Order: sequence, then structure tokens, then C-alpha cells
Amino acid sequence: MIKFLDLQKVNAQYAEELKKVAAEVIDSGWYLLGDHVKQFESGLVSFQEGGNAVAVANGLDALRLIFKAYIELGVMKPGDEIIVPANTYIASILAITDNQLTPVLVEPDFDTYNLDLNLIESKITSKTKAIMVVHLYGSVCWNQELEILAGKHSLKLIEDNAQAIGARWNGIRTGNLGDAAGFSFYPGKNLGALGDSGAVTTKDAELAKVVRTLANYGSAQKYVNQYQGLNSRMDEMQAAFLNVKLRYLDQETLQRQKIGAYYLENIKNSRIILPKADVVAEHVWHLFVIRSNNRKELQDYLSENGVQTLIHYPTPPHLQECYVDFNNFSLPITEQMHNEVLSLPISPVMSKKEVEKVVEILNNYSSGTV
Repeated sequence: MIKFLDLQKVNAQYAEELKKVAAEVIDSGWYLLGDHVKQFESGLVSFQEGGNAVAVANGLDALRLIFKAYIELGVMKPGDEIIVPANTYIASILAITDNQLTPVLVEPDFDTYNLDLNLIESKITSKTKAIMVVHLYGSVCWNQELEILAGKHSLKLIEDNAQAIGARWNGIRTGNLGDAAGFSFYPGKNLGALGDSGAVTTKDAELAKVVRTLANYGSAQKYVNQYQGLNSRMDEMQAAFLNVKLRYLDQETLQRQKIGAYYLENIKNSRIILPKADVVAEHVWHLFVIRSNNRKELQDYLSENGVQTLIHYPTPPHLQECYVDFNNFSLPITEQMHNEVLSLPISPVMSKKEVEKVVEILNNYSSGTV
């Protein structure tokens, strides 16, 4: 079986380094708010080529803390509206509603799977305070018109960069394009910890300061609580692991890009719809997502032929039980997309032979219609 993602093999590449730093953390006796976290934050700023970074417990908290900080700074208040793509992973929307803000769900573009930037302006009201773009699957969601639109309406631009670390738009890293960004280092991400971890990046030093304080119980000074905060801190062990893996991220991204390019060039089956990559953006291929209106049949066929696939994501947020008030929203593009998407294996440890085999099997698929 060609695994969708062989995490054991991914981490085995760096096993000796990971074990070494784990021993250092254990022996240090210091497990939170220490030098490994500071080193990771500094390394992330360097990787991002500027700004500020705050290490937090996970990717959802990163987004939650951005909105919570903007509320504390008086930029937003409960009831304000945040534009967000309707087909994103639910964490993007949970971060909004957790802060008593209102998500305004906007349809994606069929070609890129990202937020359709042409639909945004019609959704802006007097209550709109921000646009959250999601660089879904590692594909950059950005253009100059978006920046102009945000400036015209005095809106914050927040990036959900959970799946796109290392991507660029016109030479600028995602996570450094807008006003603030949330990162996830969930184990399966392009930069994955060996547990949950996340980060906030921003060029706004005051915002970074408030995020850091909020993430530490609302306290910048021990036992003095300025805000009603959270406990959302990256631990020293995960920071140590990420410091090791960050050094190899660029070369792993290059391998993903080679596989993505090979898939795009060599999958030649009219029954399979391929993603499209913007020529001005560097896609980092966290996921390689195809579409088929015979998805179950295609997924079964691939499994029978030794290829493991996953569905990201089978049910859109607005149809989830936790958002019952959204269940009657009319979002036909989102719903069709969620019924058709299928993620192929892609990872930096896939062999050339495995990639070629996936393509061969897909090209031999002959049932169903697009």
C-alpha cells in the first residue's frame, strides 16, 4: 500500500537529532517558556523574513488568540462580522464564533479551492471588520485587489496559514502578507511537531504583545492578570522538535513541489479534475486534491490498487451539527466541492516509483464520468 502520509518515515529521517534534543529538554528541568521556545520563535521570524512570532499550543488557538487580541485592542467587538471561506476546515470558523464574532461564509473558487476573492465585496457590511483568507491545501489565496479592497473598507486581513508554511506570493511568505496569521504544527502538517503546536505571526508588535499575554492566562507578569486569557503555550519539547525540523523545511517543500508538478503534468485522465496553481504563487502542496463526481468509486478503485487516499473534508462547516443555525445556508459550490474532493498521497518521503505508480493507476481508471 502506498501510504497517504508515512509520518513514521518522515520523522525517522531526523530521529537521532530529535532524540538528542528530547534528552536535552528532559535533562534541563525546564519545560515551559524556556530557551527552546524562544529559539523557535526567532527561527520562525527568520524563516518568515520578518515580523513577530508567538508560539502557542495549537493552530486553532493561534486563530482564536488573534481575534481575542483584536477585541482587547478595541479593533473588534462581539457581533462584528468576519468574512471566511465556506469550504475551510472548521477550525477557521470555530476561532471566529468562539470570540462571539459572526462568520460570513463565502463560496470558494472551483479551480483553486480557495476563497473566491471576486465575491468578497458584495458581502461587506458596516459590521465587517476582517477578511480571513485560508491558504487551503498549501495554495496561496491572495492578490493585489484583495489588499486594495481591505484598505478601502478598513478591514484587517487575517491569514489561516495552517497548511501553507513556506508558500510565497510575489516573493513574500504567506503568514507575512496580511495583518496577522495563524500557523498549525499538527504532526501531519508540512512542518509538523510530535504533538500539537501552533504560532501567531504579525508585523504589529502591539498585537503580538497582547497575543503573548493572552496565551499566558492574560498575564505578562507572574500573578498579575491584565486580561481574561487562556493557557495556550507551546512546550519546550515540541519547540525543540520543531527547531530541528524547521532546518529541513525548504528541502521538504521542494520535494512536495516536484511531486505536485509531476502529478499535474502526468495525470492524463479526463475523468479526474486536477487543481490549478497560480503562476505568481508558490504552492507548497500540503495536500494534492483532485475532484471526481464518482469519488467513492474512484477512492475504492485506488484502495484496491494499493493507493491510500483521504477526503479533506467530507462535510462542510455549515452542515455540521454544531452549526445547526447555518444548516439552511445556500452554498452549492462548497457542497459540490466537499462531495467531490479526494486527496492523493504526497509527502517528502514518497519515492519516485511510488509517485509514478499513483499516476499510472489513476490514468488506468476508466469508470464513471466527470
